[in-house]
Amino acid sequence: MNFILSTAIIVTTLTSLFLVVRYRNVAIEGSVPVPLITFMAILFTSGLDVGLIMFPLVDFESFAADPEYAFANPLALEFGFWGFLVWGFYFLTTFYFCVVEPKLRLFEIPVIKLANNFCIIGTCAFTGYLFLHYLPDYVAGISDALRFGGVALVVLLAVLSSTHLRFVKALSLSSTALFFLLIAGAFLASDMGFVGLGKSLAGLGDYFGQIHRFVLPLNDYHAFYLFWWFAWSIMIGQFVSRFVGGLTAWQLLLALLIVPSIPIALWFAVLYGYFTQGLNVTGGLSWAMIAVGVLFVVNSLDSLTRLYTQNIGLTVERLGIGRYVALNWFILFALVLSFQFTPFKIEWVGLVVIGIYAAVYALVYRHRAQLRA
Repeated sequence: MNFILSTAIIVTTLTSLFLVVRYRNVAIEGSVPVPLITFMAILFTSGLDVGLIMFPLVDFESFAADPEYAFANPLALEFGFWGFLVWGFYFLTTFYFCVVEPKLRLFEIPVIKLANNFCIIGTCAFTGYLFLHYLPDYVAGISDALRFGGVALVVLLAVLSSTHLRFVKALSLSSTALFFLLIAGAFLASDMGFVGLGKSLAGLGDYFGQIHRFVLPLNDYHAFYLFWWFAWSIMIGQFVSRFVGGLTAWQLLLALLIVPSIPIALWFAVLYGYFTQGLNVTGGLSWAMIAVGVLFVVNSLDSLTRLYTQNIGLTVERLGIGRYVALNWFILFALVLSFQFTPFKIEWVGLVVIGIYAAVYALVYRHRAQLRA
């Protein structure tokens, strides 16, 4: 599996570099262009999930204890799993859906359309499963009834939010603002001060100094993350491409690499201060993290629910709001439970996505004359 993953990363990275050089000054615009700040908010909140909130403190401990990660500090490692380079996954797919798909319509081919929507729904469910799985770490003693009921409610809120695009936009902007407030609140509660924050941020130098190590999977855990990014890549590109507001190819790539990495770096640096000082995340901060995590789950699910329902025709206009909400809630919550109670893995979804990439590459080459027309 890791060989397939590595090959896919190399091919897609080289393709992205070619596109940036060849089409660097070509303006890219979606069907519903929005201002840059709105576009980045939609991208940031749609392209991330609750793992950004809940994984770092657990990962820091693992990275610090395992000699395999000794080449960099835990902060740099976590940033490498979540920031900068990995956002390049979204450049290729955003470019494709803005420039290539309108001409070739490859995602209207039934087998590709079916596989793509399977991946969208499966990845949506994995987002809900992560929240279900990690909730006991943040709410001590929570009963199974409350845990499963809470996730069912979150899925319901996401499906309701997906019923209109204005809800998706508003939630993306508000979630981004609340995430920055969470960073500020955690920073103030830590008493690390700006000097301490600066020292934490300086630790990111280990990432940029050894960035080549993060291109291909370091081990199975890193491969899990990269499969996860692949699983997201097509559907996020398909969703956010409609909101691109005329950026050139090189501007789009830089925006994707840099803008989301800034809040991620700040958040991880603050949490790393908690880790190095041996501070526990408790009380109000813990509840604030849960609240923002819930918003991230809702944001991810509503964007992708809206995408797959439009792709396969299960829209509000066709079903009516009642049947739309009931059917999509049932689909997503049932799949959340499938991650919990079956061997189903996100890596399998990532493999299917890589298969879609392979099919699209072959078909683009076959129909290359249409792109020149």
